Amino acid sequence: MDRPANRWRRHLFQKYFLVLFVAVVVPLIANGASEAWFGYRDQRATLNALLRTQAAAAASRIQAFLDIVADQLGWAVQLPWPVETDSARLLVLFGVLRQVPAVISVTVVDGDGRERLYVSRIELNRLANGADRSGDPAVSGAQSSGAWYGPVTYYQGSEPFMTVAVAGNRRAAGVAIAEINLKFIWEVVSAIRVGRTGHAFVLDRLGRLIAHPDISKVLSGAGDEMSSAIRKLRAATEGPSGDVIATVNDAGESVAVALAPIQGVDWMVVVAQPVSEAFAPIRLALWRTVGLMMAGAALAAALAYGLARRLTGPIKLLEEGTERIGAGEFDHRIHIATGDELERLADRFNRMACELAVSQERAERIARLKRFLAPQVAELVEKSGDEGILAVQRADVVVMFGDLRGFTAFAAHAEPGEIMRVLDEYHEALGSIITRFEATLTGFAGDGVMVLLNAPVPCRDPAHRAIEMALDMQKAVQGLIVGWRSRAHAIGFGVGLSMGPATVGRVGYESRVEYTAIGNVVNLASRLCSLAENDQILIDTAVAEAVQGKLPVVALGALPIKGYEDPLPVYRAEGRD
Repeated sequence: MDRPANRWRRHLFQKYFLVLFVAVVVPLIANGASEAWFGYRDQRATLNALLRTQAAAAASRIQAFLDIVADQLGWAVQLPWPVETDSARLLVLFGVLRQVPAVISVTVVDGDGRERLYVSRIELNRLANGADRSGDPAVSGAQSSGAWYGPVTYYQGSEPFMTVAVAGNRRAAGVAIAEINLKFIWEVVSAIRVGRTGHAFVLDRLGRLIAHPDISKVLSGAGDEMSSAIRKLRAATEGPSGDVIATVNDAGESVAVALAPIQGVDWMVVVAQPVSEAFAPIRLALWRTVGLMMAGAALAAALAYGLARRLTGPIKLLEEGTERIGAGEFDHRIHIATGDELERLADRFNRMACELAVSQERAERIARLKRFLAPQVAELVEKSGDEGILAVQRADVVVMFGDLRGFTAFAAHAEPGEIMRVLDEYHEALGSIITRFEATLTGFAGDGVMVLLNAPVPCRDPAHRAIEMALDMQKAVQGLIVGWRSRAHAIGFGVGLSMGPATVGRVGYESRVEYTAIGNVVNLASRLCSLAENDQILIDTAVAEAVQGKLPVVALGALPIKGYEDPLPVYRAEGRD
């Protein structure tokens, strides 16, 4: 089935190039993509572990700071007031201020909720004030839970403070209330570094900034635009504890964030690192991978180009060579030195060209032989490879002449086209019969034809074969005569046969040769053909004796024959019926 003419088809070079290029580049891209993906996962896992660890460590240190404050306050409420004097407790409070610099002031309330002592770094100390503090949330909270942590407040709207209250182990021991400056937590968070720019900070339950490496952000207070961004960040971190998320910080920068809670105070430690820095190794690895992929693609393209040219170059030579050989240039040779199947294929094409040259020479020789030999005889001569049988020699042959009666008169008046039409029908009918009986046609002479049997290749019973052939010729031509007469052509056909010795062989020159016979037997057959009337086959005595008892013949007696002094006996071959 023919392919559509408009179907788009690639050249072989393009196909090989694409296949080889894809075979190298696709695995390279797949490997690079997998490396980038697994590298990203590994880096993210490492970042998660690092940020969680840093957040947990910071939360633990801040928790320890608050525990120290609570422990120090606990010393101030060890014994009931009747047991311990104000002066003794005062010494304890001074010790708290000295041990915990973050504590700004300490107030001690007795079991009845009345203020007994007040010690401060920035205000005057008070002794036995007696103010009722029983309704203070710090007092009631500490009495109910043992320790109470108040909300973060900002002194003058900027500096963060928090109240911590600790109750004694007995109600009569009272409650110690401390005001803590949370600036001192800055030392904890400023010591945390993640990468070059990663840091930690602390948010309270309302999302306000308590501690930050940049203390100016803490001192700026809770009312500016930065606090709103901090609250949004806290809201973004309200996921499963320990998970690292990606969000945007107050500077509008994408960050990776991990958080850890601080028990008791409901604070949150947040550790953040810019995503651009956290995944910088991945980007570098990705760029390296892209560079390697581009280099690999360039190398693959060069290799694919070289291999495709190596494959298609010899194929192009084969294509050109087959075209020239197909055009008849059998001396053309295809030279390919690849040492593989293509070279062997080229050698086979070269051998085929040699064989085609021999075959062409043989075909030309057969064609020359078929001009005067039967095709079967020509094939026999060619297969035997011996043309000696065509050499001049003496042989017994049967010569047959056939001639159209009245053809000269017909040709004198008929149109040339009609003359050639009649001759074509006549020659076509005789030619097929001559070929079937494997006779040797020496040539057509207008409306006459001369045929040999038993030369150059001997045949069995040549006389009988010759008469059989002549009878078939008469039958075929008589059928044509009916049609010719319907076209008003008065034409007949006569045949003469003679058998005897003759000189046979090739005659002519280099570019034109014919196989013929010379001798009395040829002349006699020609004269008998001239005597024969339409639908007659006249034979000489030799032929009549050779077919006696095989085919019916009728003796016509001795007839005068031109070129012979005495009359010669003549016979007429009858039909098979």
